[in-house]
Amino acid sequence: MTISVRKLSVLALLGAVLVGCGGGAADTVGAPDGPSAAPSSPASGPPTNPTPDASASAGAAPGPAVARKAPPTMAPGPGGLTPVFERARKGGGKAGDKVVALTFDADMTADQGRRAAGGERFDNPALIETLRRLKVDSTIFMTGRWAEEYPDQARSIGTDPRFEIANHSYSHYAFASPCYGLPTVAEQDMAGDVRRAFDAFRKAGARNVVPYFRFPGGCYDDRALRALAPAKVTAVQWDVVSGDAFAKDGDAVAEQVLAGVKPGSLVVMHCTRSAAPVTEQAIRKIVPELRARGYRFVKVSELMAGSGTGAGSETGSGTGAGSGTDRP
Repeated sequence: MTISVRKLSVLALLGAVLVGCGGGAADTVGAPDGPSAAPSSPASGPPTNPTPDASASAGAAPGPAVARKAPPTMAPGPGGLTPVFERARKGGGKAGDKVVALTFDADMTADQGRRAAGGERFDNPALIETLRRLKVDSTIFMTGRWAEEYPDQARSIGTDPRFEIANHSYSHYAFASPCYGLPTVAEQDMAGDVRRAFDAFRKAGARNVVPYFRFPGGCYDDRALRALAPAKVTAVQWDVVSGDAFAKDGDAVAEQVLAGVKPGSLVVMHCTRSAAPVTEQAIRKIVPELRARGYRFVKVSELMAGSGTGAGSETGSGTGAGSGTDRP
C-alpha cells in the first residue's frame, strides 16, 4: 500500500535518528577501522580546475568530453565564515530555463568497516547506472571512507563527465552537536577531515572533483563554518528533502520530490543501498515526470554558476535547509 507523503516525512525523520545512513544504531565510537583518522596534510585541499577523463568508465553514457572551467564558488561570509549554498534563488539558469540539481549522498562513517566486511552494502551501482542510462547530470556527495571502501566505483563516477564528486567529509561524523546521535569531529580536526576526503578521492583516481562540502546530517553552526574556512570549500545544503533514507516505497519518495521541486531546487537523495533501498526506483519516476514538466537536470556547479552572486547563501548559525527531516 502506498505510503502518504506525510507518513514518508515522519519515517524520514525517524530514519535520520539511525546514524550513518546504514540503518541501526551507530557502531561504538572510537578509533576508525583501517588507517588512522588523523587529519591529512594542510597542503591537501579542494581541487582547482578539474578536467574530466574523456574515456570515462566502461558502460557509461557520458556527456560531452570537453574541458571544464573551474567550478564556481561563493565568497566567504562575514568574518570569513564558509559560505553556504541552499538553492538557486533566481532559478539557476537563463530566464525561463527550469533547472533542478539532483544530489546523492554516498554515506559511510569511519567506523562502519566491520559492517561492510560483514556484507552490508553502502554503495548503489544500479542507481549510478540508471542515472547514466537516463542521461541525468548529478552531483555525488561522497565520504572519504566510502571512496576507500569502493575505490573502483569512486574512480568510475569521478571520471565520467556525467557526474561530479563533492565532499561529504571523510568520517561522516557531525560538525555540530547534537546531530542525530552522530559522533562529533573536534573543531581543530574539521578542516583536516575534509582534506582527508579529498585525498581519498585523488587516491581512488577520481578527477571530476569540485570544492563543495555537505555537512553530515546537515548540521552546522558558526563554529563549524569558521573552522572549515581553511579548507576553502562552499558548503551545499538543499531545499527539497526526498525522504528516501530508510524508505520502503519508491513511489512515495518520488511523490515527495515532485511536490517540492521548483526552478532552481536542490534535492537531497542517497547513494547507499542498505539505507536507501528504493532511491533507484524513485529516480525512474522522478526523471521522466520532471522532464515532462520542462525541467533540465544540472550538477550543483551549473546550478551555482547560474544562480547569481550570493544567491542562496547563508552565513548564520543553523542545522541545515528545508524541513530538516532528511538527516542520515
